[in-house]
Amino acid sequence: MPDLSAFPISRKWPARHPDRLQLYSLPTPNGVKVSIALEEIGLPYEVHKVAFDTNDQMSPEFISLNPNNKIPAIIDPDGPGGKPLALFESGAILVYLADKTGQLMPKDAARRYETLQWLMFQMGGIGPMFGQLGFFHKFAGKDYEDKRPRDRYVAESTRLLGVLEKHLAGKQWMLGDEYTIADIAIFPWVRNLVGFYGAAELVGWQNFPQTRRVVEAFAARPAVARGLNIPPR
Repeated sequence: MPDLSAFPISRKWPARHPDRLQLYSLPTPNGVKVSIALEEIGLPYEVHKVAFDTNDQMSPEFISLNPNNKIPAIIDPDGPGGKPLALFESGAILVYLADKTGQLMPKDAARRYETLQWLMFQMGGIGPMFGQLGFFHKFAGKDYEDKRPRDRYVAESTRLLGVLEKHLAGKQWMLGDEYTIADIAIFPWVRNLVGFYGAAELVGWQNFPQTRRVVEAFAARPAVARGLNIPPR
């Protein structure tokens, strides 16, 4: 049985199944990327809730795993060479899981890099821009009298949706017929933008029928439905 006691995080969140991959997360757009991927892959894992309302992400135990104090993070007791691997950043975790299991990533080298390209598109564009729009529209920023910051992120989020809309025309998923980690990275954020953030009207969601189609197909996948509520709210 693997021993995870060398990881300080195990003192706050003890592993009941130390032989399984340990996931430290919350059902946010970044958090559910990893839970959805794990559900799609079928890899056994144990989930630990990192509660923001009690600042779990700022605890010394969590920071020992992720010094950037963001979810999600993992410990895989069966990492490269059979040694435990601690990893943070959702994009890095998605690539790791795809490589570890041979799933959710094209085997062809060129299409692998195309997948990584769209993964980076989400990490560098969709995530930060949609997140800022959510702040200025739904959270504390909504009370700012100056609406120029909000409108800046509305414009950029709308532009990014336009990039997706053009790309998805005639495609089932981001890589055509092949469902990959690029889809798992992108579509929770799109769903969150028009759902939880309530920004559908701001970005003209009705103008993106291809993107709406794929988001609906994504949400209908059983593994996605499960992963969106892990850990349970």
